[in-house]
Amino acid sequence: MSRISGHLRRLGAVAIGIAVVGAAGAVTTPASAAQVYAEDFSGGLGTFTATGSVSASGGAAQLRASLFSDPSMTSASIDLTGQSDVTVSYTRTTSGLDAGESFTAAYSVDGGSFTTLESARDASGAASFDLPSSVDGRDLRLRFSLDASSFLETLTVDDVVVESGEGDTEPPTGTLPPVDDVTEPGPYAVTIDESAGPGNDGWLVYPTNAGQDGVDHPILVWGPGAGSDPADYEDMLRQWASHGFVVYSEVSSSSGDYMVDALDWLEDENASRFSPLYQNLATSKVAFGGHSRGSIGTFDVATEPRLTTTIHVAGGSFDGNGPDNLRNPALYIGGDDDFATGNMETDYRNTDVPVWFNILDGTDHIQATRNGQHIITAWLRWQLADEEFRRTGDFLSASCTFCGLGEVEYKNW
Repeated sequence: MSRISGHLRRLGAVAIGIAVVGAAGAVTTPASAAQVYAEDFSGGLGTFTATGSVSASGGAAQLRASLFSDPSMTSASIDLTGQSDVTVSYTRTTSGLDAGESFTAAYSVDGGSFTTLESARDASGAASFDLPSSVDGRDLRLRFSLDASSFLETLTVDDVVVESGEGDTEPPTGTLPPVDDVTEPGPYAVTIDESAGPGNDGWLVYPTNAGQDGVDHPILVWGPGAGSDPADYEDMLRQWASHGFVVYSEVSSSSGDYMVDALDWLEDENASRFSPLYQNLATSKVAFGGHSRGSIGTFDVATEPRLTTTIHVAGGSFDGNGPDNLRNPALYIGGDDDFATGNMETDYRNTDVPVWFNILDGTDHIQATRNGQHIITAWLRWQLADEEFRRTGDFLSASCTFCGLGEVEYKNW
């Protein structure tokens, strides 16, 4: 269990006030790791030896099933002398496996029996696992195997990496000042203009010293839920702005045209010498997102070509066709006690772009944004601020930072 999920479960999310504290467990930025071993199969199987039908081409290894034998491949011994805090990562994709069939990834220490890292029928994308301290300083072997029966059933493996925490301790960075914990306020003081936007009726929430040290600030346009306004999200808007994002919010509608108008206005502000945002915006790094009706409006204008990503909280489209407009990676957040989650599940099934979906435990429709605000912070830092280390650590792995907060699914990465 991750530190954040454990903290949430200890405190409970029985009321909005407690949910804020409960969701604020320690989610730290991982230190840079030293690479101990890497295999991308560009030159064949490398140090792996194989049994059964295993081949390497196009920079990946492929295990193909057979009626007669189960294919597997095992690495040579990887020396971990002097190494600790060991992590194993790789990408894997299964194809065609039937019920009762599976692939397995496992590790062995000092030539002993193999311990399973993961075993599943369907998998796609990156996986990362922190190994127990019992592997520190020992000899490690990795094994990938496929238990299936048809020649058409395959497992593809690539980018196998073993890293150690004994390497460079400088934190990985993106385009914003780095942070140690996304649940804490970021490094920026925050200013709020409550009479901003195309109609002077929206909130502009931004770093007070925008542009300091040459930073260009990514943009988030946020749509509140029906019956609410930016003031109901003030703590969250402040949180995101403190991390370096310029956030605009106004009363939402199911049509997202107001979001496009807001982005046009922000671009004008970036070009105006009289604006506090003059030449301080990263206009190529833009997210639209919202809660409930704000999410529906986001779907409506998701074809906007200036977008980098969209965020949908407790707001599935009513007909399941909202995802048809998506062109960029999307974040979905729902709640296990939210009436809108069924619609979100339909949207997830109908989504063809890369998507990450968390149905948060102990969360209803109203609590969803507040309980998910730190997920959104990390997502924005990944998608808009180039913090690529969050891809696996925070999102696309079985042991991801936020996986302990609810039911997680992702696809198309």
